[in-house]
Amino acid sequence: MDTTYVVGLILGSIFVVLIPRIWSVLASVLWRPYVISKKFRDQGIEGPEYKLWVGSTEEIKRMKREAQGIVLDIHSHDFTTRILPHYPKWISQYGGTFLFWFGPRPTLAITNPDMVKQVLSNKFGFYAKNDPHPNIQALLGKGLVLTNGQDWARHRRVVNPAFTMDKLKMMTTKMAQIARSMMEEWETQMIQNENKEAEVDLSLQFQELTADVISHTAFGSSYKEGKEVFLAQKDLQILAMNNILNNLQKWELERKVRTMLMQIIQSRLNTKETGYGNDLLGLMLEACTSTDHRDEKREDSRLSMDEIIDECKTFFFAGHETTSHLLTWTMLYGPVVQLQRKTAKDMELAGLKIPRGTVVAMPIMMMHRDKVVWGADADKFDPSRFENGVSRAANHPNALLSFSIGPRSCIGQNFAMLEAKTVVAMLLQRFSFTISPKYVHAPNDVLTLQPKFGLPTVLKPLHV
Repeated sequence: MDTTYVVGLILGSIFVVLIPRIWSVLASVLWRPYVISKKFRDQGIEGPEYKLWVGSTEEIKRMKREAQGIVLDIHSHDFTTRILPHYPKWISQYGGTFLFWFGPRPTLAITNPDMVKQVLSNKFGFYAKNDPHPNIQALLGKGLVLTNGQDWARHRRVVNPAFTMDKLKMMTTKMAQIARSMMEEWETQMIQNENKEAEVDLSLQFQELTADVISHTAFGSSYKEGKEVFLAQKDLQILAMNNILNNLQKWELERKVRTMLMQIIQSRLNTKETGYGNDLLGLMLEACTSTDHRDEKREDSRLSMDEIIDECKTFFFAGHETTSHLLTWTMLYGPVVQLQRKTAKDMELAGLKIPRGTVVAMPIMMMHRDKVVWGADADKFDPSRFENGVSRAANHPNALLSFSIGPRSCIGQNFAMLEAKTVVAMLLQRFSFTISPKYVHAPNDVLTLQPKFGLPTVLKPLHV
């Protein structure tokens, strides 16, 4: 066969295969952004101009780099300019609803409480959880927080029994015991100091406290092994947020977490005859393996080993990280800075037509300080605004979104609040607090909002 003919045949085959792929790429990075931008412009929605391949990403990165050098006045709560600087800038230019781009992926920012309620309250999965970055998925696992559709419903059925209030109340004794141990260490420091006071970094202390609490309440008798999982996950979090391209280290940490969790779970499964235990893992395994009298071993209420491991990862991060920073900021700031959903189909939101695959971003850290919604004193620390309940604290009943709302609201809300109330009540009974002169007011977004340089605080005993 003629060589030229063979080469031509090969090139032709390659050409046939490549052309559709090239067209698909061009459509996603050129044609689709143009069409979507025009659709939104025609509806009065503007935003920063789309740039080929990168969208608005480079501009966001630049603004964040510049903002990292900002140190706020200790009395300033305008921390959005430091955490999400693109939001205040673009809101001032384009209004409270605007379009921007992460690469070729459109993101619609909304701040109107009615629109946010409509998105978060949708019961049909039309506003699904956004696709996580691989690093975030490695950290959290494909558990209840990240799953969608039938997988989410199945996970929820299995996990839900562990978070009923009567089950959670059984854990308060352990929460109080761990908190008491931490406070006794502080009191020992005070006794040893001539001025009878102690300076502690409450941010680090609360991380240690909530890690101990989740290790005990999630893994019970296996809490020491659980603590090892927590330490490995903290290293994974640093890699994830700094976007460090150390694939070997990441792989080793992921393998370590998986191996340790598998050993904990398998050990618990081996105790089937005597019961799985009344901690979160035991309650989840009980729900997962129990026999329904109508339907032997309902398959839609069971999780695989991998899925149980992912739920354990979710327990650790969601149950430890957010609560520790809730305690750190205690009613000053919430630990979550924004919520995101992605349209599963073409949607209409408050008369606005939104194409399928559009990310809907809700910057709740700004919304929680919106003076139009919360009043002129929105930045003021005023617990009395909640004296008639959360729904009456602002001029919109769903203004507070710390735990989200709707069917995807945080399943661990009662757990977090029970732990926070227990710890705060015990603290207020024993100590007075003064911010240390060493404190630098620089809130930082590391998946959750946390103080970049810790929270050094001077503690004094109330009863000497």
